[in-house]
Amino acid sequence: MASKSAFKRFIDYLGKQTNLNTLSYLPRWAILAFDVVILVVAMIVTRYTIHRIKDISGITILPVWRDWVLIGFNLFYFVLLKTYAGLIRHSTFLDTLKFLIASLLTAFSGLVVHYVLFFSGQGNTYTWAKLILFTIISFCGLFLFRAVIKQLFSVFYYRFLNEDNSLKALVYGTDESAIAIANALKSERPRRYRVIGFLDNERKNSSKQILGLPIIYDEENPIEIIKQYTAEALILASKNLTKSERIDIVDDCINNNIKVFRAPILSDINDNKSLATQIKKIQIEDILERDPIQLDNKRIAKELENKCILITGGGGSIGSEIVRQVANYKPSKLLILDQAETPLYRIDLEISKSFPNLNIEAIICDVKNKTDLEVVFKTHQPHVIYHAAAYKHVPLMEKHPSQAVLSNILGSKNTADLALKYSAEKFVMVSTDKAVNPSNVMGASKRIAEIYIQSLFENSKKDANNKTNFVITRFGNVLGSNGSVVPLFKRQLEQGGPLTITHPDIIRYFMTIPEACQLVLEAGAMGNGGEIFIFDMGKAVKILDLAKKIILLAGYQPYKDIDIEVIGLRPGEKLYEELLTDKAETLPTHHNKILIAKEDIYNFTVLVNELKQLEELTKEKDTFALVRQMKKLVPEFISMNSEYQNID
Repeated sequence: MASKSAFKRFIDYLGKQTNLNTLSYLPRWAILAFDVVILVVAMIVTRYTIHRIKDISGITILPVWRDWVLIGFNLFYFVLLKTYAGLIRHSTFLDTLKFLIASLLTAFSGLVVHYVLFFSGQGNTYTWAKLILFTIISFCGLFLFRAVIKQLFSVFYYRFLNEDNSLKALVYGTDESAIAIANALKSERPRRYRVIGFLDNERKNSSKQILGLPIIYDEENPIEIIKQYTAEALILASKNLTKSERIDIVDDCINNNIKVFRAPILSDINDNKSLATQIKKIQIEDILERDPIQLDNKRIAKELENKCILITGGGGSIGSEIVRQVANYKPSKLLILDQAETPLYRIDLEISKSFPNLNIEAIICDVKNKTDLEVVFKTHQPHVIYHAAAYKHVPLMEKHPSQAVLSNILGSKNTADLALKYSAEKFVMVSTDKAVNPSNVMGASKRIAEIYIQSLFENSKKDANNKTNFVITRFGNVLGSNGSVVPLFKRQLEQGGPLTITHPDIIRYFMTIPEACQLVLEAGAMGNGGEIFIFDMGKAVKILDLAKKIILLAGYQPYKDIDIEVIGLRPGEKLYEELLTDKAETLPTHHNKILIAKEDIYNFTVLVNELKQLEELTKEKDTFALVRQMKKLVPEFISMNSEYQNID
């Protein structure tokens, strides 16, 4: 041990003296010079061997002019095939193939010269034995030179100089993705991970090796194997792992303070980045207990291709993702509408860069302003409208109910009315599970908007000329969206904690932003009018457990390194959310993650009069009168933890 430690110190000292960490690549002329030296040595060995076999004495074994011609041929083919252009430390099978071809072409050229001179009476220039022997020895020398240099560099640089700065890691998987990942990590500089083996759930592979590293059979518990091999990290690179298996492995790793990373499968690799840099830390989105969503892309394409699409609230977290996904379906024009200048500018810039040939227009407009909004409809005549513009922060809307009414209800009414007036094909409203049995102003405002959209559609069917189909989509919390708990937790984590939750028993349904928007497009495409589509949100997640997992994923211990503090329920906040009212029924669709909720339809004339009263109340300062009118429209609106409980 002492001698090994002394050797390690010597290597470290040598590395510092030679500045190996900043070592550049050998110039091409130097590599070519080394190759020429190898060829000369190969010729000397060839001559010596032949002289010994023939028992020839008194003849020099140094190359004569004929031998230099042969070496010249070899050098010519090196230049022609650019064998010297490769980086020795990154030599591959292709480099070996180039040397083999160069050596064979040299032998062939020697034969041609031999027979040309022989038939012209110049004598026997090269023998078959000499050509074959020189070809074998030179090729082996060139191959061995590169193999030794590559291995020495790998051992010297990676094992000794970077050992302290890299994580000992096991790669989960033995398919082509896992092998590609391990190869990329092996050549990464500076090295972040030192792969020590592969984990696999196939017993038949347990006696085999990949890249000189063992394949370890994972029967049930990978954690025990990771501890046995003193690995510090696990890289998930297998495409054969199911979602539930992946979640179980990640949970076990974070509970045992083992770093866990996800690697892309080969089909998802970004060509503009190196493979090693695409290995990412596991995020909370990766361990949602949800199966991947399969979309009917043909149906969506038929709905959107070569059509003018308007997305309200296009600068928001949901609206901007709808913009990104719609852009893939080649609309004739994409209108992005929002009242917020900065996010609108950002999404416009992003889409313009990603889709340079797409006709895009960013429009600053507030859906509350019907006059300005009508200019947009009159000018562009949109075929499909995705209405995502809304105020959604529960505590803020409790304080400012008039803004919830103006934006969420009347803004939705304005947009829907204009969609009908200008004969849009489809209007898709983005709603929320907080609209079900609402306990806050925000949820109630979204429910009233839903009621109006459905009632408007039923009333529009009286006129055979009205062709606009109105569809509502309703889903729960979206991870990473503005106002979501996950970005809040991450900000609190960066500040050193504590993470704040409102109640230890509070639960929520979650899906990712792309998932939610994919289902919005799917539901919008399948809707025939008047439906409220609700999404399968998977299993409910306890917010306390979510907070713990986020802390563990960051490498900390809950309550020890980062505290979790209960601050009490906010005004209007429920312990749990619902996707259906008690009276509502559901119908299946062709998509197993989308259901249709059957809700009562309100009388349109009565509803319009009620909304006029609501609009008048927004001009007054009496918020209680405004909320009372909302409760009249939505009898199941029961305030919780709010000053409006007194008027239930």
